Amino acid sequence: MKQYSFFYRNGLSIVLLLLMVLCWGGQFFTGWRTLNSELLENGKPALNLVSYLSSGHFIQATFENWESEFLQMMLYILLTVSLRQKGSSESKSLEGKEDVDRDPAAHRDAPWPVKKGGFVLMIYQNSLSIAFFILFVISFILHFYGSLKEFNSEQLMKDKPLLPWEAYIQSSRFWFESLQNWQSEFLAVASIVILSIWLRQKGSPESKPVDMPHQENP
Repeated sequence: MKQYSFFYRNGLSIVLLLLMVLCWGGQFFTGWRTLNSELLENGKPALNLVSYLSSGHFIQATFENWESEFLQMMLYILLTVSLRQKGSSESKSLEGKEDVDRDPAAHRDAPWPVKKGGFVLMIYQNSLSIAFFILFVISFILHFYGSLKEFNSEQLMKDKPLLPWEAYIQSSRFWFESLQNWQSEFLAVASIVILSIWLRQKGSPESKPVDMPHQENP
């Protein structure tokens, strides 16, 4: 491993995180300008960059998307444990058990929870889906908080009464924000599951080998 540079060993995560930060920065700046345009049109003072960070507009827009991503990943991980898709590179084989199904062995280089065993191991062997579930719940709560804050800011601009959280969580607006993102995430996952049956990308671990038959699982 020492012969490879830090970037070579971690390039995929570095590039993805860099792209995320760049897009998030773009979202922040364009969202700030969009909100200030709306405020000025309604005769309200514009927000500075620091104030925009805590605005419902920014919080709602950010966590509305994160929420759907974490939900998608959690369910995808759990569904691929038991469900299959013939010919897809994203599915386990239709018959027999695979390496990921075997019981963990407490060998010398095994992670600490494997050596510990018991309850710690039970949590660890489900830790990936648990982590995404926790991230989903946190993002869901923050999306709701930001969405409620943004809605009530709009109510103030219109000189209308504020809505309590108990009423807002039942509103179609909040669930529209969530469901429009959820459906697109499930469509994206279904697309790669289905398209990887027939289409290939040489060199990608998300694709089957180019010469593998369509109906065969890798």
